This record gives sequence, C-alpha cells and structure tokens, in this order.
Amino acid sequence: MSNTDVWKTAAEVETCIQGMGNDLTTLLEVRRIDKPLMIGVHTGGVWLAQCLHDQIALTDPLGQLDISFYRDDFTRIGMHPQVHPSRLPVSVDNRHIILVDDVLQTGRTIRAALNILFDYGRPASVLLATLAERDGRELPIEPNLVGLRARLEPGQQIKLTGPDPLQLVLGRIPPGRGGNNGPAAASS
Repeated sequence: MSNTDVWKTAAEVETCIQGMGNDLTTLLEVRRIDKPLMIGVHTGGVWLAQCLHDQIALTDPLGQLDISFYRDDFTRIGMHPQVHPSRLPVSVDNRHIILVDDVLQTGRTIRAALNILFDYGRPASVLLATLAERDGRELPIEPNLVGLRARLEPGQQIKLTGPDPLQLVLGRIPPGRGGNNGPAAASS
C-alpha cells in the first residue's frame, strides 16, 4: 500500500474494540455460549483477538491461524508470505469458535480460515468478528460482529497497523497491483 493516511486513531480503535467486547458478551449470552474458543487470523486478527480475549476474560488460550497457503489467489498475486504457524491450543471439535479478523472485504481470507478450521475438526458453530468491514465482497460471508463499516473508492484499502498502538490506515494500491494485495493490504 502507498500514500497511507490514518483512518481511525489508536484511541478510536480502542473505543471500537471496547464496544465490540461488550457486544460480543451480549451475543454470547443471547446464543447461550459459555466457553467459546477464540481464534485470530494472522496478523491483525490476532492483535484484535488478543484485545477481545482479554476483555471478555476467556479461559482457554487464544488460537492463531495463518491462512497464507490456503488462499485461492496465492499463485495469482505472487505472495511471498512470512509464514507463521497456526496454533490451536485445544481441539475445535464440538466447540463454539469466535473467529476474529481485522478487515473483511472480499471474504477470501475467511473462506481460507474456515478451510483450516475444518482441517482440524468440526466446530459446533463459528461466529465471525471483524474490526472493519468494507464493501467489495466476492463471497457470501457476513460477520456476526462488526466494529466499523467503510465504503471506499476503487483502489483504496484499509489496513490495521500495530500492535502498539493499533490504528487503521487508509491507503491506495500502487498502479498495476490489482484489487487484492494479500495480507499486507488487509483485503480479506
């Protein structure tokens, strides 16, 4: 991404995350889910998941997924990922999962994350929480919990930077890079 500007400051992101934690607690109560397993998608989703995990005081360790090799556009976009191991500290079988990502756009990152989850087992349910949702969905994937919504111009991307502080930046994709830049552009 080039020509970035702060879209949401660290204070605004923190306020948003606090609201998401409150909304998530309510959603879990309504659905009668008492011991969910939270899993963040590398990298920004893990940062966000850690904040939410701490806020709602979950007892199981936070899980982490790296979807780099599960992306359906891996060869097309020429990614050279920094691969992080996926870490699921407990079995996902029959567990209620809270899947957390930073920015939801196309839905392809979440599709890849679901593929990985089902490689590990069969969850009872999966809730999707995302800090920012933007237009441009290519797959029928909708979050259960959203912090912020954005309508962007063609060629614009949102990216979560951090982890200290967490803030959202708005930038333009350099010419010739296309609309999906992989994890660095946070176009999930």
